[in-house]
Amino acid sequence: MKVFNRGEKPSALVSLIPFIALIIALSLVIKVFGADALAGGSQVALMLSAGVAVAIAMIFYRIPWKNLEDSIVDNVSSVATSIVILLLIGAVSGSWMVSGVVPTMIYYGMKVITPSIFLFASCAICALVSIMTGSSWTTIATIGVALVGIGTAQGYEPGWIAGAIISGAYFGDKVSPLSDTTVLASSSAGTPLFTHIRYMMVTTVPSFVISLIIFLIVSLMHKNPDTAMVQGFSEDLATKFNISPWLLLVPVLTGLLIAKKVPAIITLFSAAVFAGIFALVFQPHLISEIAGVPYESDLSLMDGYKGLFQTYYGSTSLNTGNPELDSLISTRGMTGMLNTVFLIIAASTFGGVLVGSGMLQSLTDSLVHFVHRRVTMVASTVGTGIFANMITGDQYLSILLTSSLYKKLYKDRGYESKLLSRSVEDSATVVSVLVPWNSCGMTQATVLKIPTLDYLPYCFFNLISPLMSIFIAAIGYKIVRKSK
Repeated sequence: MKVFNRGEKPSALVSLIPFIALIIALSLVIKVFGADALAGGSQVALMLSAGVAVAIAMIFYRIPWKNLEDSIVDNVSSVATSIVILLLIGAVSGSWMVSGVVPTMIYYGMKVITPSIFLFASCAICALVSIMTGSSWTTIATIGVALVGIGTAQGYEPGWIAGAIISGAYFGDKVSPLSDTTVLASSSAGTPLFTHIRYMMVTTVPSFVISLIIFLIVSLMHKNPDTAMVQGFSEDLATKFNISPWLLLVPVLTGLLIAKKVPAIITLFSAAVFAGIFALVFQPHLISEIAGVPYESDLSLMDGYKGLFQTYYGSTSLNTGNPELDSLISTRGMTGMLNTVFLIIAASTFGGVLVGSGMLQSLTDSLVHFVHRRVTMVASTVGTGIFANMITGDQYLSILLTSSLYKKLYKDRGYESKLLSRSVEDSATVVSVLVPWNSCGMTQATVLKIPTLDYLPYCFFNLISPLMSIFIAAIGYKIVRKSK
């Protein structure tokens, strides 16, 4: 390989080398570490592959390190908000569980949501909550966790439960004007927000309706659960926690903040504080247990401080005498999210080098030569969004990269920007949760305590959306090409 002049962009063939290195490294990581691949091995693989890209760019193409560093910094900065949100979700999941908020929702939910429509109802409920919150992550970390408990008690397989929850949550996330990914996809493609949302309905609604029908059929076919098991769950929850309707004030107050369009970080922080206060009032015996001190008639200030802080940041494990329930109500707090934070930073570093070196642009430019028709253009966009999720491990980066790479092509071919923004959302956004080493996939697997590959086959909305986008492009429904 010869040394090129400064400023010359790597060829498409050369640009493939870091990706090949990443694929090899990830394959070895999965083989060696197995289920623990995301505990650090995958992140190191991303960093090593970034190092390969840096070496090629600096040695053979004389690209200054400053250019690559600035690109890395920009990428890491773009996901800083997501990292804060992720840590707060860890605090919310821990405090909502220990305070009794989630157990109360599970307790009453088992009495209200019948097994014959459970999956259907879960998908619909999560969709509505996600539309209101604008966040699939928040929906899954709160309502989703409670629904896992209800579904488990009713005898449903964990993969099916998570599939219904994620399908609904990601549908709501896609069509909500409060969603950061929706705003990002529309803005990066240069499409007005509500124009983007209306146009997305053409592919999103059919995908969601098909998913709901599947979940309804499976729910109706579900055998009646063992009533003893359901009763056992309820009794064990009531024994361990002080179940009270007053605890539902926490999600109500959180919902009010959402309705007032309070920023996600402030909302999640407030939700954790609300739950902490209620934990001290309703579950002082559990706070004492977490703090490692015996509980008598009251809780000392320092013991309460210690137990509450451990609930926010650390792992909690409560013994109910029911192993399945014990697993369900255990939490990992903020520290449980650190692997995901590590992953986001590593993925942003790798993506930043690819952008700064021009390698990703070279690959896209070469791909454009094979795009001659509308359906192949949309299919290429969808494929790039999926591929970017697999390579970068971050949905935000995938959205930005895909939009920037195809924006000029859509304009040159005479297509409206809304076709690009929709294609990006139908791929980069919804597929992120299906990739085990992606920040979304890892987060939801951690929060729901269900491995990504276990729920992947049942996330029908997420699987159907990319295919629906290509199908609509093939038939040309409501796709207008500007005359040149």
